[in-house]
Amino acid sequence: MIDLIFDKMSETLARGCRVEVRGLCSFYVKKYKDYTGRNPKTGEKVKIKPKKLPFFKAGKELRGRVNKQEK
Repeated sequence: MIDLIFDKMSETLARGCRVEVRGLCSFYVKKYKDYTGRNPKTGEKVKIKPKKLPFFKAGKELRGRVNKQEK
């Protein structure tokens, strides 16, 4: 069942849509344009191709639970 859920989430993100788990988190895809970077070893300029990366954002309820002060 867990594999099915993760497969569907991956498919949804691959289509460029956002996935939200209410009270817990959301996942979305951030798009980056091409740019010129540097090879950290050689300092040589390198052309970086456009890419998409998945991002995780904690929900308000989860942040509240994590930051809750113990009494």
